This record gives sequence, structure tokens and C-alpha cells, in this order.
Amino acid sequence: MLTRLSIRNVVLIEALDLDFAGGLGVLTGETGAGKSILLDALGLVLGARADSGLVRAGEDQASVTASFEFGALPHGIATILGEAELDVEPGEPLLIKRRVKADGGSKAFVNDQPVSAALLRELAGHLVELHGQHDDRGLVNPRGHRALLDRFARADVAGVEAAWDKWRTAREALDGARAAIARAAEDRDLLLAHLTELTALEPQVGEEEQLAEARAAMQKGEKLTDDLEALRGLWAGSDSALANLRGAARRLDRIAGEHPLLGEALAALDRAVIEASEAEEKLERAAEALAHDPAALDRIETRLFDLRAAARKHQCQVDDLPARMRDMRTALDAIEGGEAEISALEHAAAAAEAEYRSKAEALSAQRSEAAQRLDAAVAGELAPLKLDAARFRTAVTPQPEERWGPSGMDAVEFLISTNPGADFAPLAKIASGGELSRFILALKVALAEEGGAATVIFDEIDRGVGGAVASAIGERLARLADGGQLLAVTHSPQVAARGSQHYMIAKSSEGTVTRTSVQLLDVSGRQEEIARMLSGAEVTPEARAQADRLLEGV
Repeated sequence: MLTRLSIRNVVLIEALDLDFAGGLGVLTGETGAGKSILLDALGLVLGARADSGLVRAGEDQASVTASFEFGALPHGIATILGEAELDVEPGEPLLIKRRVKADGGSKAFVNDQPVSAALLRELAGHLVELHGQHDDRGLVNPRGHRALLDRFARADVAGVEAAWDKWRTAREALDGARAAIARAAEDRDLLLAHLTELTALEPQVGEEEQLAEARAAMQKGEKLTDDLEALRGLWAGSDSALANLRGAARRLDRIAGEHPLLGEALAALDRAVIEASEAEEKLERAAEALAHDPAALDRIETRLFDLRAAARKHQCQVDDLPARMRDMRTALDAIEGGEAEISALEHAAAAAEAEYRSKAEALSAQRSEAAQRLDAAVAGELAPLKLDAARFRTAVTPQPEERWGPSGMDAVEFLISTNPGADFAPLAKIASGGELSRFILALKVALAEEGGAATVIFDEIDRGVGGAVASAIGERLARLADGGQLLAVTHSPQVAARGSQHYMIAKSSEGTVTRTSVQLLDVSGRQEEIARMLSGAEVTPEARAQADRLLEGV
């Protein structure tokens, strides 16, 4: 609930700090004292347009800070703050601040974290419900009527939402499969031609790299052919260097025992023969690896060309060609097996649709039954509020299939008729602001157990009524405020007497400076203010006595 409102330099208010409590708080004061300024100030923290005209004359800026406290942060508020990545510790007050500059600029903060005015407007619906002469939100707005009726009916909306999501998912899967098969069928001949080409080509992952390496080696061999042949001549034949080394080793072996140096010479020569033999072997292997075979080189280059041409055609890398072949086979398999898949998806979609229809129809029945109960409950509240000629109806209207959704098949709107024989019309069509406020009060009483915003404000709901009707309004406001918080701007002493807190708004002038102030009244102050409301400018003993009776009677 709203626990504190701090206002600085807003029109006639220089500095004002108001503390609020639960229950029914009433705000009274003479006409023109500045009650509307308080509501305008509160509107700023709820995201209303930042009008530079609200800045007090001679000041650079105005500011309003509102503090809201909760036992536990409501889910709706927590969701909005979470999506905006705003941190509020459990049990911590929600502080909303708005600054408006004289040049028209404005800034908004939630717990000292900068936010947009749009975010404040999102929060507003969960924080304050304002009903007044120009109410265009809350109960007047038909967009919220279906949710209100569903809460009144204790309806299983979550089950319908789940069934809708299941049906929507099944339809999307079916539509996607049909579209994929249709696209694939259109390209069937092309797919077959491409797959035939690639199947004949038989590309392998890694093949391009292997072919490129082999081609590079053959190209090197072509360049080294003369050198390799010359080396082969040096090592091959009976007069080659290696043959001479071996002959020398055999001859030396016969005389090596004649002298130690001859033995060492033989050992060295043996090592030379071994090294030369290894060199000969490596030369032979290199010659084989670098053998220049024009026909083989041509085959390798042709294969590389074919692979790379296919890759360009399919706009991929050569190593991706096998995967493209698999994708083509999958697409063709989907065409061939599409009927079975479509049949299964159609069955799933039909089952999901049947489940949705069943639950949505049950929800419609719940709504129709609850609408009758709500109409009766509101009707019982109209006569005491001097609306005995009026009628209220909750219209539950079936919608065409294209407008079905997670909330079911119905549109819901609260309708009224204010005169006998007149057609029913939306709440917003009521001409009289006082009638509208009383209708909303009747509806709020009927929906009292279903909750709503943290704080409810009625602005001059008692305009144009008095006596028993004003008493009935006060009694219902007090009943609505029980266990919650309701603030009422009122001109009625009967309503004012019902308040658990009473704030008096007054305007004073010092020379050319005019100020608005607000005072929380004690018992004697309440008696005097209610007596003023009863008697007018001059408070008489009779008015004070009547004020006492009103206060004692609540």
C-alpha cells in the first residue's frame, strides 16, 4: 500500500510529506483548496505526462516521491521489475520518484535506479486504482473485464492457456511440415539430378587435401627428374661410387690383420658402405614418391577440378559435399514419407484442438454462470446508491475462431443502462461522472473478494448526493477498505465520518504567495471539519453536535 507521499514545488504545494496507513483515508477541504493537485502529483509517479505547468512558479523543478510497502512483492510487480532488471530486496519499500523541470524535461527513478515513464505506467496498474470524474482505466476499460470476471468465477484460465499453447504448437509443427514438404516437392527433380551427380562423384571428406598433396608431389617430381636420373647414374652399375666402395672394402678385408691401422681403415670403410647404402635406399624411395606419371597427374587434376566445381555449384566447401548429399536424401525421404508424418501431425493437432475446445467451452460456461451472479450482486448495490433505475449486465460474447486465444473463446464487457427502456452501453458511455463512480463502487463491492491494485482512490464519488445515499457510499467505502487501503476525496460529511484517517486540505495566502497544505486531523479536528462540511462557512453548535453523532454512529 501507499505509505508516504512527498511533494516538492508542485503548483501551490511548496513542501508536503504525507504518511498513509491502511483502511479508509478521507481527504476533505473547501472547493479549490488543492485536492486535485494531490492527485496530479500522485499521477506523476504513476507515469502521467510530465507537464511543466505543474512546477511551482519561480522554481526550477518539481518532484514527487511515493513509497509503497508490501508484505510480499506482488507477482505482477515482481515480473515488471525483473524484466527491467531492477533489484528490490524482500521487504524493502518500493520508492518511486519523478522530477519535472520547468523547461519540460523529466526523470523517473525506482529505488534510485533510473527508469522510463512507460515503466511507471506499467507499475501503476498494480499499485493504484484511481476512479474519478474522468476515469478511463481500471474497471472502465473493457480490456480488463474478462480477467475480473474470471477471478470472480474462480475460473481455470491456466488450463485453457496451457491447452491453447499445446494446440498452437501442434498447428505450427503441422504447418511447418506441410510447408517443408511443399518446398521439397517443388524441387524434387532438381534434388534428384543433384543427388545423382554427387552420387556418381562420390566425394569423401579429406579427399581434396590428399589429392592436392599428391599433385604437388608429382609436380615437384617433374621438376627433379633430371637430377634424380643423374644421381641414379652415380649410384647404379659396376663402376658406381658405391660399387667401388664395396670392392675396396673386400680387398682391404684381406689385409686388415697385417697392421692395426689397416683394421681401423676397414672399419671406417664399412661405415661408409653402410651410410652409402642407406643413401641409395632413400634415393630410390624418393624417386618412387616423386615419380612423374603424366597420366596419373592428369587423373588427379581432373578429380580435383570435378570436386571443386561441384562445391562451387552447391556453394559449400569440398569437404561439405557428403553432408549436402545426406541433406538431399533427407529431403527426398521427407517427400516420400511425408504423408505418414503429416497424418501423425494432423492427428496431434486435432487432439490438441479438441482439448482446447473442451476447456474453453467449460470456461465459457463458468463465465456465463458467474456473469449472472455478478449481475445480481451489482444489482443489489444499485438502489442504496441512488441508482435504482439503472441496470447492469455482464456481456459474455462468443468470438469467431480467428479471435480465439489463450483466454478462451469469449469477449467480456460490463454494460449498463441508466434509464428505464434505454439500451445497454459500455461503462465509459455514462454521461454523469458521479453515476460512473457509484457504478464502479457497486462493482468494486461485488468484486471485493477478488482484489485489485494495492491502493484504491475514489475522487468525489459522492458528488451530487447526500443523506442516505452518502451514508451508503461511506459504508461501502469502509467495507472495501477493510484489510486494504482506500483513499477517498470527498465533500460528504457522511463519507468523511467513516474514515480511519482524515486529511484536511487547505489553501492559504500571504501577500502574493498562495500555498496548499494538508493536515492529518485528530479527533477534535475531525469534529470541526465535519461540522464545517455540514454547516458551511459558519460552524454552529448544532453542526458540531451532528458531527459528533456521525462520528459516533460509525
